[in-house]
Amino acid sequence: MHFLALLLLAVPALSHPAKRDDLLTLPIVPLSPCTFLNSTSHLLGLVPYEQQRIQSMRTYTPDSTSKSRVADARPSAKTIPAINYQYVQYTAVIGVGSPATTYNLVIDTGSSNTFVGTGKKYVKTKTSHTTNQQVYVSYGTGYFGGEEYLDQVTLGAGLVLRNQSIGVASSFAQFPGVDGILGLGPSILTQGTLYPSLNSEIPTVLDTAFTQRQVPDRVLGVNFAPTSSSNSVNGALTFGGVEERYAAGITYVPVTRTLPSGYYWGINVSSLDYGRTNLFKNDVGIVDTGTTLVYIADDYFHKYKAAIPGSTIDPITGLLEIPPAQLSSIQSLNFSIGGRAFTLSSGAQLIPQSEVTAFGGRTGHYYSYVGPMGSDSGAGFDFVLGQKFLERFYSVYDSTRNRVGLSYTEYTFTTTA
Repeated sequence: MHFLALLLLAVPALSHPAKRDDLLTLPIVPLSPCTFLNSTSHLLGLVPYEQQRIQSMRTYTPDSTSKSRVADARPSAKTIPAINYQYVQYTAVIGVGSPATTYNLVIDTGSSNTFVGTGKKYVKTKTSHTTNQQVYVSYGTGYFGGEEYLDQVTLGAGLVLRNQSIGVASSFAQFPGVDGILGLGPSILTQGTLYPSLNSEIPTVLDTAFTQRQVPDRVLGVNFAPTSSSNSVNGALTFGGVEERYAAGITYVPVTRTLPSGYYWGINVSSLDYGRTNLFKNDVGIVDTGTTLVYIADDYFHKYKAAIPGSTIDPITGLLEIPPAQLSSIQSLNFSIGGRAFTLSSGAQLIPQSEVTAFGGRTGHYYSYVGPMGSDSGAGFDFVLGQKFLERFYSVYDSTRNRVGLSYTEYTFTTTA
């Protein structure tokens, strides 16, 4: 998969409306996070992989209290176009060092360590400086360990971070097809990952861009969209603010105080309803670009499954299979967030037929993007709104104001064949 860096250079300018001059928009490329079993069913095994990731996230406890970082000036303008690639697991192409080596890194708002070396190896240059710190992060099913460096990181034209802290993986597992992770969660998630400085926090690239006065705010805007092919231009990652075409329609909610969801981009949902069937009221979970599907606690999922007569868990893929006779009667799935309903229509709940074989399913069979987490509710972390939710809504991660924003987009109710 390392041809991606060359591919990105050849992509023409996008047809997105012009962005504000004080924002930076980055290229993003989806890739599978799970083991590639063969060329046609590369997402087979996704559900148990992500369930283990979620269970690990539910037990997270930091080693100390995080400290906020602020800056005292506004930066100049920085904007570039954006792309994505394949069906799931978005990545960004960034440069490290001077001259820069490019890496394809998973965009993950569910973790905060940025590291390279799981595919293309780290190349030391004149800007590379060891911190004399070891780093280790577990992701439930995968992990990386190695040494923490300070280096120049290029996120796009005009946005070059000096002395950004990055991990260099010398040992790792479960990162096929990518070179590492671009960690965009709250910086508190980096506590306990360094040794010997166990209680230290590592600034994320957004923290650094803000403190070095290169973006106007500690705000990340994420624009994902459904795709009908394995190679499409349909995404954007924005540092410093939000795309103006969505700004007026964004509903903001504070990051929840309920732990462990509050350590992540966690939010309160006042109710989740499948048609007229209430699945839960007043519960908490997270919004996460690093999870592919939409997951809800098992007791909530059983209500969802029971409301679709004849639906069963496919033993091969782990996905919920929907009988063809029920397709016309699938109801909307409504998340009530901040007093507004964010709706996954019937089409938004189903894997398009063009993607079924990639997930390991059978052509002509129908599967839901909504799955069980692997445990019941009550842990303070009872749902994950992953990429398939985020492809229907614009999302904002505001570190300055400790809040999450969501907005309807032109893709909210579209159907992918």
